[in-house]
Amino acid sequence: MSTHGEIKRVTTHTLQWMKQQGERISMITAYDFSMARIFDDAGIDVILVGDSASNVMAGHETTLPITLDHMIYHGQSVVRAAKRCLIVVDLPFGSYQGNSKEALNSSIRIMKEAGAHAIKLEGGLEVIESIRRIISAGVPVMGHLGLTPQSIYQFGTYAVRAKEEEEAERLIENAHELQEAGCFALVLEKIPASLGKRVAEALKIPVIGIGAGMHVDGQVLVMHDMLGITKDFSPRFLRRYLNLYDDIKEATGNFINDVKSRDFPNEKEQY
Repeated sequence: MSTHGEIKRVTTHTLQWMKQQGERISMITAYDFSMARIFDDAGIDVILVGDSASNVMAGHETTLPITLDHMIYHGQSVVRAAKRCLIVVDLPFGSYQGNSKEALNSSIRIMKEAGAHAIKLEGGLEVIESIRRIISAGVPVMGHLGLTPQSIYQFGTYAVRAKEEEEAERLIENAHELQEAGCFALVLEKIPASLGKRVAEALKIPVIGIGAGMHVDGQVLVMHDMLGITKDFSPRFLRRYLNLYDDIKEATGNFINDVKSRDFPNEKEQY
């Protein structure tokens, strides 16, 4: 049972309060008006307009090709639908790395043109200057550590991160740096559950996991994975709540058959 059912709009402050109360935070990705309206109506706490749109909406192999203009378009669509949840938009690859002024300009465009409530970006100490500059301008920032898909060609694999103690310690250090820089929350992706627990207990800000175990402060899934629209992606952390791929395929087949057999439209379905 949610303890903040009467809240009219989820804010970064709400998420902090939820962590303090021990209430888990629910987050899901969305990229369009119709799905965002359903998720918001269902009571989701946070919608992430993820750069995963590059994969699930545009069919790219990685998140790298998606542009800032694409992210703003998807963000606008989601913002129009959501009346209650917090909306976070990903900064795409190339819009913030190595140049804090560009990072700030990208963030301002997302806030002004998409109407987002916050931005998310990947990385630790290597992007800390950009994070500080964005936050100093009044833009809330959600961090992202562990498996960072924008760096996939550097990693060379989507395997679990930080299994070795040296990398785990570096992740914890980065998490503290992100908190000190002013991030309001942190996503941890595909790391050992024990490390997720250590980070969540060490930080004052909410930690939201995707493949980071049960002891973090919240969970996020990509909507296409959660709803079973994608079939060729089955990591251990994924729980499919529907099997829409087969359901939609069957419904489409029924429509095709009804058209071919002249069963649709019938007498009642015409003017």
